[in-house]
Amino acid sequence: MRYKLGILTALRALGAHKVRTALTLLGIVVGTSAVVAMVAIGQGTRAEVLRKVESLGTNLLLVNAGQVKLYAGRPQHAGAVVITLTGKDAAAIADESTSVMAAAPAQSRKMQAKYEESTTTTSIVGTTPQYQDVRSFRPAQGEFFDEDQARSSARVAVLGQTVVQNLFGGNDPIGETIRINRVPFEVIGVMESKGLDISGKDQDDQIFIPLRTALRRVFNLTYVNTVYVSVRDSRDMDSASVEIRELLHERHRLKPNAPDDFTIQSQTAILNAQEAVSGTFTLLLSSIGGISLLVGGIGILAIMLIAVRERTREIGIRRAIGARRKDILLQFLIETMVLTVLGAISGVVLGLVGAKVTSLATGWPMLIPWAVAGAVVIFSVALGLVFGVYPASKAAAVDPIVALRSE
Repeated sequence: MRYKLGILTALRALGAHKVRTALTLLGIVVGTSAVVAMVAIGQGTRAEVLRKVESLGTNLLLVNAGQVKLYAGRPQHAGAVVITLTGKDAAAIADESTSVMAAAPAQSRKMQAKYEESTTTTSIVGTTPQYQDVRSFRPAQGEFFDEDQARSSARVAVLGQTVVQNLFGGNDPIGETIRINRVPFEVIGVMESKGLDISGKDQDDQIFIPLRTALRRVFNLTYVNTVYVSVRDSRDMDSASVEIRELLHERHRLKPNAPDDFTIQSQTAILNAQEAVSGTFTLLLSSIGGISLLVGGIGILAIMLIAVRERTREIGIRRAIGARRKDILLQFLIETMVLTVLGAISGVVLGLVGAKVTSLATGWPMLIPWAVAGAVVIFSVALGLVFGVYPASKAAAVDPIVALRSE
């Protein structure tokens, strides 16, 4: 009953100064909502990054021609175009590396594709039939080209969903003929929807054709820019990288101390680079929210000290009719707790609503961080308790005779 009465008294005291109470709550609300919103978006982004990395393929290694570095998780080529990586390198990796299950060379370029009067600029990807297994990317309609079509440089194409929409308006393209660089290709399949990759590229905005056809008839090249490698077991990723490096050094006749003319990247490296950026961003904004919480705690300290001074006579009357020091101490602590709990809960609700609105407006994913929300509420209450002890003890120490004489 004492605590229930204390809470009711606290609510009446806070309600008597609505504007002051609202301004005091504001610091806690802003800090709590900022932390919750940033963590919700940060966790959602991390989950989305992980999903996109997994969508690249199972136990995937990327062997890129030349030196490629990751900036914010996105591959950036350094220096001139390197032409030493070939389809034969990919075949050697698949045949001679014991840790490798399959390898798919690929060469891509942005080009125009045309169907009747419709034209679109898309990525033309020359690759091999192993691509669909290495990248876990398969046709939803029709079929992918087979080994016979790849060896014979067949003019067949498999379209991504975005290309189908741009060229055919969503109509069935199977059996139709499109032109790439004036070369006719028969559409034999449509890939499943894959969405954006980790670098923000639309994986559905691609046309896949046999590698030999692409190099001879479309690109007029003899080299590839990427080899996608599927490793047998996730525990063999490091050993597979070593095997591939040694094999390519031998095939490219590189000296032992010579720099690589290729770059091997794993899903882990890509994921770590992306997480480092999103983690830093989340930490920065969450720190700002934490500072707001601290400022809110200081605001509570100031307001409660003012309340003690304003209610000195009230304290004296209570002491005169039998209230003990611990009763006064408890009363002011309860008022502080009511403030922080109301502010923290309001902040959590506002933070989740803000994160959801931001997610809908920007397309950023979000995950509700229930554990973090609970931790923030507990931290806010603890913060209020710390900043409420001094005003409460000051109120409890008021001399009742002095208090009754005050105006």
